[in-house]
Amino acid sequence: MDNIVEKVLAHHLTAFGNNDLDEIMKDYTETSVVMTPNGSINGLVAIRIFFEDFFAIIPTGSAFSMKQKTIVGHVAYIAWVSESVQAKIPMGTDTFVFENDKIKYHTVANYRIN
Repeated sequence: MDNIVEKVLAHHLTAFGNNDLDEIMKDYTETSVVMTPNGSINGLVAIRIFFEDFFAIIPTGSAFSMKQKTIVGHVAYIAWVSESVQAKIPMGTDTFVFENDKIKYHTVANYRIN
């Protein structure tokens, strides 16, 4: 399982870094859920909108540094920092729960300075 998780996570992070919305959406299904401090985001249409908004804050070329990546079974955790013209994020975290080769659940939290 770790190999599949590593592969899907690498695809997700590469697509995110490239702000490639079509590629990032390949990691989710209609039953995927992204949980944020503002509530849960369910399904492909809502998840696409979430990433469109996030890409406006962290566009391609923004400073990004992975501080931690841990994979245990079908769960991955990352901690990161980022800075762009729009915002400074001194701490961000994501947790991913994978089902087969898709992200089933994804939590996102970050401390953002605009």
